[in-house]
Amino acid sequence: MRRYGETAASSSPAAPSSAGVPRSDWSTLQRLFPYLWAYKWRVIAALSFMVGAKLSNVGVPLLLKELVDGMGLRPSDPAALWLVPAALLLAYGALRFMTSLFTELRELVFAKATEGAARTISLQVFRHLHALSLRFHLERQTGGMTRDIERGTRAVHSLISYSLYSIVPTLIEFTLVLTLLAVKFDFGFVWITLAALVSYIAFTVTVTEWRTRFRRRMNELDSTAHSRAVDSLLNYETVKYFNNEEFEARRYDENLEHYRRAAVKSQTSLSLLNTGQQLIIATGLVAMLWRATQGVIDGRMTLGDLVMINALMIQLYIPLGFLGVLYREIKQSLTDIDKMFTLLEREREVADAPGALPLQVAQAEVRFERVSFSYEPARAILHEVSFEIPAGKTVAVVGPSGAGKSTLARLLYRFYDVSDGRITIAGQDIRQVTQSSLRQAIGIVPQDTVLFNDTVEYNIAYGRPGASRAEVEEAARAAHIHAFIAATPRGYDTMVGERGLKLSGGEKQRVAIARTLLKNPPVLIFDEATSALDSANERAIQAELRGVAQGKTTLVIAHRLSTVVDAHEILVMEAGRIVERGSHSALLARNGSYARMWALQQSAE
Repeated sequence: MRRYGETAASSSPAAPSSAGVPRSDWSTLQRLFPYLWAYKWRVIAALSFMVGAKLSNVGVPLLLKELVDGMGLRPSDPAALWLVPAALLLAYGALRFMTSLFTELRELVFAKATEGAARTISLQVFRHLHALSLRFHLERQTGGMTRDIERGTRAVHSLISYSLYSIVPTLIEFTLVLTLLAVKFDFGFVWITLAALVSYIAFTVTVTEWRTRFRRRMNELDSTAHSRAVDSLLNYETVKYFNNEEFEARRYDENLEHYRRAAVKSQTSLSLLNTGQQLIIATGLVAMLWRATQGVIDGRMTLGDLVMINALMIQLYIPLGFLGVLYREIKQSLTDIDKMFTLLEREREVADAPGALPLQVAQAEVRFERVSFSYEPARAILHEVSFEIPAGKTVAVVGPSGAGKSTLARLLYRFYDVSDGRITIAGQDIRQVTQSSLRQAIGIVPQDTVLFNDTVEYNIAYGRPGASRAEVEEAARAAHIHAFIAATPRGYDTMVGERGLKLSGGEKQRVAIARTLLKNPPVLIFDEATSALDSANERAIQAELRGVAQGKTTLVIAHRLSTVVDAHEILVMEAGRIVERGSHSALLARNGSYARMWALQQSAE
């Protein structure tokens, strides 16, 4: 049954991004800040070490000046000739070492904050994705979404570790250098440096803002290509069935070609940015050295002053170049983080009511009271459906495909909320209890069983994590799959493959049955639970399921009528309405829709 889309929405003020409009960079930073501030003392310590590193770095050119000027001492003073340069050289080495030491201390102290913030965000996104509605997961593209999360997590590391906490220390270094130039020389050096700095920043910001769209486009095309590749590989057998390997390769290559074009545009704009930055730096450096050279010629400055200014400019060149990279990285990282926060801010269509309490199940009576539902307003699926499953009884629902049978199970699990009416378990409206407790009370064997790419034991034990091997084997025996598992070389350690593709349909179905039996909930749903089994296994498992259902409230959704003849009540659905209800014999006696379906299936068999 096809599911239809929902309008992207968010409860956050920054929600426009979820509708395709990126939030402002400042909003993204504000969104990120609380995760980082959880490690505020480490942040402060890291900043302190970084400031110490910058102070040591600025002190190096001052020592170089003193060392060069000291070399001009008269040879008649041998003590000063050797002691002064030696002391300056030792101080120079100490400052260089302190620069590296403070930098490494910063990295050491801040590593926990960086990794902790990234871990917290990634876990929160993961939890939120599991909390989103079934509608979202039916619409999403797995490859693109996982790529967005991967890039977002990496961007958090980049933004925090290498970008965000270098800005303030770098500005401090600029302030120290400008103050030094103004105090020791004149404001001409300050104005040249400021002019180069302002020109550099203005050029970098302008060009980077222009080229950010190329990066964003690259991300979109990368996610699309990745989604296509993952989708094709997940449907490997379908590709082979229709001999469409070349078709899939061409489709993937088209996406790669679009990505290549966007990447070339991005690289061209990056080369333009780098060239312009180097031109501004070179112009400022030449102007500074020309003025310093004139000062030495005029006798206003020493040779040591010239060396110091040259060293200061070289040291300024490095962080200035880093500021350009920094701004580009921040813009790119914010773009990637924005994608991840967009996922995090996606509104939960089905959420626990304020003050919701756990479901209390003593007698697990299930009631559907005038339930209507539609996946979209223009297409109603259920029309005022009412029925009751008494505690410990079994009710079966039959009918043609598209009648709304499986929708009943999804509503009972609260994957969606009803459009009208209500569903109760033990007299409690399921919208007023926590979803966790609701789903803990229900077990399901779905029609389409998808397994984790792990061992058989893991997939059965998923019904009750922490169950012992003996309990897992007992559930497997009840589902008539233990003999098959024991006959495999690795037994319960056998890997089932992606989505369980290494197992047959019947084997997967029996693993799903064992998983639900292990969970042992008070309410059971069998949604075409034996549809993939042969007749012999179907009869064996049906007998076992009837035994398991004793004393449990059970909803059986079936296409084969032979599997529901023992149900306490059978509901016949057509076009979202219950058209008949009663026991198997009563429905046959009525000679209506059920009787016609029974006759058709019996003649086919």
